[in-house]
Amino acid sequence: MSWTAGEAPPRRMMDVTKSPPTVVLNPLDAERRLLRDGDHPEPHRLLGIHPIDGGGAVVRAFHPDAATASCLLPGGQRVTMTPGQEGLFEAVLPQASLPLAYRLRFEFPSGASWERDDPYRFLPTLGEIDLHLIGEGTHRRLWERLGARRMLHEGTDGVAFAVWAPNARRVSVVGEFCGWDGRLLPMRRLGASGVFELFVPGLKHGDLYKFEIKTADGRVILKADPMSRWCEMPPRTASRVHESAYAWSDEAWMRSRAARDVTREPMLIYELHLNSWRRVAGEHNRPLSYRELAAPLIEHLKRLRMTHVELMPVAEHPFIHSWGYQVTGYYAPTSRYGTPDDFRYFVDECHRNGIGVILDWVPAHFPRDDFALRRFDGTALYEHEDARLGEHPDWGTLIFNYDRHEVRNFLLANALYWLKEFHVDGLRVDAVASMLYLDYSRRDGEWIPNIYGGKENLGAIRLLRAVNEAVREECPGCFTIAEESTGWSGVTRPASQHGLGFTFKWNMGWMHDTLAYFSRDPVHRRFHHNDLTFAMLYEHSERFLNPLSHDEVVHGKRSLLEKMPGDLWQKFANLRTLLAYQYTRPGKKLVFMGTELAPHQEWYCDAGLDWALGEDPWRRGLLRFMQDIGAMYAVRPCLWYGDPDPSTFAWIDCHDREQSVLSYLRRQGSDLLVVVLNLTPVPRDGYRVGVPPSAGYVQVLSSDDAAYAGSGYPCVPRPTVEAVAWHGFHQSVVLNLPPLAALVLAPDEPARPG
Repeated sequence: MSWTAGEAPPRRMMDVTKSPPTVVLNPLDAERRLLRDGDHPEPHRLLGIHPIDGGGAVVRAFHPDAATASCLLPGGQRVTMTPGQEGLFEAVLPQASLPLAYRLRFEFPSGASWERDDPYRFLPTLGEIDLHLIGEGTHRRLWERLGARRMLHEGTDGVAFAVWAPNARRVSVVGEFCGWDGRLLPMRRLGASGVFELFVPGLKHGDLYKFEIKTADGRVILKADPMSRWCEMPPRTASRVHESAYAWSDEAWMRSRAARDVTREPMLIYELHLNSWRRVAGEHNRPLSYRELAAPLIEHLKRLRMTHVELMPVAEHPFIHSWGYQVTGYYAPTSRYGTPDDFRYFVDECHRNGIGVILDWVPAHFPRDDFALRRFDGTALYEHEDARLGEHPDWGTLIFNYDRHEVRNFLLANALYWLKEFHVDGLRVDAVASMLYLDYSRRDGEWIPNIYGGKENLGAIRLLRAVNEAVREECPGCFTIAEESTGWSGVTRPASQHGLGFTFKWNMGWMHDTLAYFSRDPVHRRFHHNDLTFAMLYEHSERFLNPLSHDEVVHGKRSLLEKMPGDLWQKFANLRTLLAYQYTRPGKKLVFMGTELAPHQEWYCDAGLDWALGEDPWRRGLLRFMQDIGAMYAVRPCLWYGDPDPSTFAWIDCHDREQSVLSYLRRQGSDLLVVVLNLTPVPRDGYRVGVPPSAGYVQVLSSDDAAYAGSGYPCVPRPTVEAVAWHGFHQSVVLNLPPLAALVLAPDEPARPG
């Protein structure tokens, strides 16, 4: 039968007495279409090496731009692969048995070629236990299973990629190694876990990569790896394969850390912003690298007798002109200052010099940058879909969905990652209050109550408890600090006792009240005496840390020096007295970098500190004062060992509001100090203070000493102990109180019995 071109073909008459012909569909056709369309969730089902009935195996490979393909066998034999439809090549190996370590060679019309081990001949690099722990949110070493991991797998060197993207239709790993072509390295979905995985042989340390994700609605998006351990230099956004080659030398520190009780040790923290501590003049005013920073910073910290340095966020963030609190690379130290191993060197050097390292950790929110966590697989994966739960009204950022097991696991493992992989000693957890309350910074109608109708964020509470418990169990001697500004009960109470389990809590109330008091003209201070005394009413409700942080010297709040009233002499006298009060009251201590330079200007994150100020006589005096009071703090157990115990602090007199004088005791066993603060510029001669029994007292510090650029007002260096009952004691001393100054006295010798 024939027909003329242009005419419709004639209809074939159907014989209704016979059954219709059976159409046999090749199951590979559907697989090929999925692969061609970029929709195949399990490409290993089609690609790679597969046994065939009767013995032997078939190898299939895919490259839509290749002209020819060959399978290179271990003995040197080269088998030409038969081209199929839409870039699929196939070779039958009748004598092959699995496993088989073959390679593929693609040749292109241009004459170029590409030879590699076949990624699709390898078994998965994650096991069922890993997937189970990820699903229930309890995998404490998540970074060892997700992300990009250099490894030897089935005898072959390469990189194992794994990423959680449960709502994706397809995920591919892309990079320079495949021309950023998402068709070439699609990953397999591991069951119902939502994890996609692929081992790519031959990749090396430093290779750039991203994940190309095809969303449920068909869009193709590029995402940086949430678990990336090294990122491209911002503003570029690719992830880098990282394999650490660093050899640690802080074994002594790490051994001793595990046996420590940091609540019973001195803790004097120097808060640091890496970008603005010191700049390199003549080189575009760039900041110091991790390695360059180590030596000068450590020398400075030791001079000030600091026990720890707290780094404002080190994790990768996209905006350089910032403080670092909008994190996009939670597992990657920022590349602005060097490699991850350069950061390890910095921590190592701190430890070798007896200085602990604390990181600012930001689990409260993340930015909206499209290359990072936001709508990672095309859906609200790490965040909430509903803006009343998922958007932060203050910072324009997104809030983690703490109710998802996998999201909690991402953050819990991240906390442990910094402590384990970088030997960091503590985490200061940012913005805890914003995590705890569903109505934080929201008006009525802008938030959704929890399942019990309350405003508490139950998922965030579960996360914080789990993190603190994991740190306690996995990293003995490490600690966590909560920046929590509300009256939430039990922030530092163990999770087993229905607390949050933090080691310390920033005493924000003390900081605000104290700075408000010191900002007042001394003539008005007698009306605000309670600003200094009130904090002791709740002092032992938590384990507190007293901060004078970066937040207090920005956004029009003025520098610490400029908060102080009066002329320049009074400003410095007030500042020294403020620091003396901070150092001698209960609680651990934190000062922001530059406090020792007393700048007139507020802190600016894009400029280095004005180190030339250190040559000014006022600042030289302040620096010496901080050195001396830091040295005193370090060697007097009464100032730190008993911080958790109410018995180690006692007011001598907290009621002398008319003269604005405060006096109190710090004591631990036989170690005792008497502290007297005169908070007006009026000297007070003949001021009587009750003291505990002792044969004599000696002045160990005066913040008004001429060596500190004070007035050098004549004090009584060894006041006579008189049998005059005062302030509830059987004896007392008479002092000359310098103006705007702190005096610290110690027993000259123990009291004689009887």
